[in-house]
Amino acid sequence: MARKFLYAVAVLVVLVFAGRVALTFYGADLMRLALVPRHGFEPQPPLAGNAYASPTLWYARPGLADSPAAFRPAGLAPDPAPLPAAVFFIHPTSYLSPAHWNAPTGDPEADRMAGMMVRGMASAFNASNQLWVPKYRQATFGAFLADRPESPRALDLAYGDVRTAFRAFLAAAPANQPIVLVGHSQGALHLKRLLRDEVAGTPLARRVAAAYVIGWPVSLTHDLPAMGLPACTRAAEPGCVMSWLSYAEPADPKLTLAAYARFPALDGQAPGGSPFLCSNPLTGAAGGTAPAGANRGTLVPDAAMANGKLVPGMVPARCAPDGLLLIGPPPDMGQYVLPGNNYHVYDMLLFWANLRADVAARVAAWKAP
Repeated sequence: MARKFLYAVAVLVVLVFAGRVALTFYGADLMRLALVPRHGFEPQPPLAGNAYASPTLWYARPGLADSPAAFRPAGLAPDPAPLPAAVFFIHPTSYLSPAHWNAPTGDPEADRMAGMMVRGMASAFNASNQLWVPKYRQATFGAFLADRPESPRALDLAYGDVRTAFRAFLAAAPANQPIVLVGHSQGALHLKRLLRDEVAGTPLARRVAAAYVIGWPVSLTHDLPAMGLPACTRAAEPGCVMSWLSYAEPADPKLTLAAYARFPALDGQAPGGSPFLCSNPLTGAAGGTAPAGANRGTLVPDAAMANGKLVPGMVPARCAPDGLLLIGPPPDMGQYVLPGNNYHVYDMLLFWANLRADVAARVAAWKAP
């Protein structure tokens, strides 16, 4: 019996080792095989213009009970006053299935994962009592891995929903308040387009206290000029853009850069190797270095990603010449670290308390006479 047990352990060790080797050398191919839909795109009509009048199409909005965005980690001090701004937050990809190019409305697993992400990320902005987080027919994760015509069509469908939700947000948000725009990953990709299409060159641009375009590259050459707002150059500067992509060291961003290269930039050009914006969330400026002591609190999630605690001084932040935000040796944040020491899932959690303070300072500066 003991010998059989040892044989079983040996087999498991070999399988785990083989799996790691396969992911190391064939990771992208394996992910494409598992996650990219094999069928054609499924056209769907746009949502009705009044669709977002329904509370069921929001993860968070004023008056919505039991919003995941209401989460406050233990030990967080009470806010001295509500954040006097309306916040529009576009959540990242939570639909992983290859069954469809776009998440079906009400998909339970996609909703569960989106709620988990909103709980960790959008909660950094819940000092505002005007926090809006729409549901949308997001493109599936495999759309970012495939060089196929279905991928941009899936993203266009998702963006159409986001744009409709944004217009509903603007119609309902107090007109005398500044607005804060936030997107992560797929949400950041949609936010770039939203800034170009709905904000740049319009009176609305003057209402934007800050835009956080996180977890998707912002090309300094091909994206930023079309977005209508400059990059943030200092803390407490209003009306500007913050963006970063978090990697522990040694960093290997080839999968991220390959996905980035598949989609045209906002000016219609291929982004190629153009430099992208790296904002330092510990200083509020573009570029530069800050020690771990400047980190007011990383939100470290529990194993279920349902709760978490704030840990000050956990990671530093340094903008590398290639535009990545480097956070030093890999911190223990949980099971969702991506290949190449990519801390994409934790982009906001790593700097949660600083992000909360950053938006408060930019809104205050916007409102200052």
